[in-house]
Amino acid sequence: MTLSEYVERLQGSGRYTLTRVEALRATGLQANSFEVSVCRLAEKKQIVGVRRGFYVIVPVEYRSSGILPPDWFINDLMKFLGQPYYVALLSAAEMHGAAHQRPQAFQVITSEATREVEAAGLRIRFFKKANVSATPTVKKRTFTGDIPISTPAATALDLVAYERRVGRLNRVMTVLQELGESIEADTLIAAAQTDEQLAHVQRLGWLLDKAGFESVTAKLHEWLGQKKTKPVVLNPSHPAKGFTRDPKWSVIVNTEVEGEL
Repeated sequence: MTLSEYVERLQGSGRYTLTRVEALRATGLQANSFEVSVCRLAEKKQIVGVRRGFYVIVPVEYRSSGILPPDWFINDLMKFLGQPYYVALLSAAEMHGAAHQRPQAFQVITSEATREVEAAGLRIRFFKKANVSATPTVKKRTFTGDIPISTPAATALDLVAYERRVGRLNRVMTVLQELGESIEADTLIAAAQTDEQLAHVQRLGWLLDKAGFESVTAKLHEWLGQKKTKPVVLNPSHPAKGFTRDPKWSVIVNTEVEGEL
């Protein structure tokens, strides 16, 4: 069986990825012949290499764009890498309906520092987190199956934790103005319980209040009251001296934050 025939067989079965190891086993090709075949199919835009040894199959209807949507193959890619993951941050927020701040890259949180994917105009950015498996997630149905995405509450908390890498606090506030509609009080506490930094929870509480979701944060404030919190700055990269402290969340408001909505 040629590599082209193997690719057609996989696509016919509803699969849109292949690995070098699997293909060599299925086709019986020698390594040199396999590489030649890969180059030939890549030139025809039938496959795209997104990691060494991992390829995405591109059906005819997607060849003008160059590659499939990342949610079609992210499960297979992360299985290939052997890392737990979930779709996160701005990408998760968009899937939950907060689409005003559309990300330029597909954003994933995983357990290891992972090199960014850039292929055929597509970017996948990876963010490292220690307690990936503990973060509350839900399943999102895609064309090729279900993928894990952070819950709206966990997404909000991650946005605060990674605010410097997703566009700073004003962008986070804009997302929260939409995402807050999908956050429930109990799920907010569930997300907070998995975070190792109470400072993130305090900042999120303050931001959600400012976005107009005080009814959602009431239980979170009660939960925080049982913890040993310390005063935290709203913006960790700005100085704290000379700014007032919000007594409810014990947040030193050392910067102006405004959303776009």
